[in-house]
Amino acid sequence: LTSRNVRGGWLVDTALGGLNYQIEHHLFPAMPTPNLRKAQPIVQAYFAQIGVAYEQTTLLASYRQALQHLHDVGAPARAEHAARA
Repeated sequence: LTSRNVRGGWLVDTALGGLNYQIEHHLFPAMPTPNLRKAQPIVQAYFAQIGVAYEQTTLLASYRQALQHLHDVGAPARAEHAARA
């Protein structure tokens, strides 16, 4: 439920080595990378059928989401550090 794919065409496919198909990779970890793209429409249709969101985003938005998550989970540690200072 927390996985997302990164859109961007062949350039993103090449740059990320197929890891931009994170959803399919997590469902089928032994699947060869070139087949992840082929599995995408099947997985999308299945997710729609069972009512699970199929998350896709751009590369920059993906980095932004990851950094925001790290910022959020680090907030308690930052607060504790500030209280000690």
